[in-house]
Amino acid sequence: MNTKFNKATFFDYVRDHLFEGVLAQSQVTGMNFVLREWRKRYGFGGDHRKLAYMFATDYHETAFTMIPITEYGSMEYLQSKPYYPYIGRGFVQLTWEENYAKGSDVCEEDLVNYPDLALQPDVAAIIMFDGMEKGWFTGDSLGNYFNEVDDDPYNARRIINGTDRAEEIAKYHEQFLQAISDAVE
Repeated sequence: MNTKFNKATFFDYVRDHLFEGVLAQSQVTGMNFVLREWRKRYGFGGDHRKLAYMFATDYHETAFTMIPITEYGSMEYLQSKPYYPYIGRGFVQLTWEENYAKGSDVCEEDLVNYPDLALQPDVAAIIMFDGMEKGWFTGDSLGNYFNEVDDDPYNARRIINGTDRAEEIAKYHEQFLQAISDAVE
């Protein structure tokens, strides 16, 4: 399906409803990487609830920057993590060596030996899509929560991190879904 997508409408909506009227160029660029990956996979068609949930997750996990970031914390704190040096990176805070290995296979990059590659926006977008669609992170996937029967952005948080901040992220999902719905032509 090759649906048309009005980016100006999308960005106007998210600017006004999620970013207090101001979007930095880096935020636009980060969201464009996500939109580009969606277009490559679905031609802007597909289940827009899933795209909205990916954006909501990105919004939360990157502290609203919409660009791939490294997990927050001092080096001492990060080194104390059981998954160090495979600390959170990217749009979804990829962690654990086995997930970096999965990302390596999907992205055709050596993320195990060069984990900072997960901070490249194109790589981070592929990881987010593949990981959330296939359930790499917790065993839960987008299809468990968004399908013909279910529309559950609250419990979709289980794809990434239990129900931590689930209500908040479900609200972000609503806003992103409205922006996408308005932009689809």
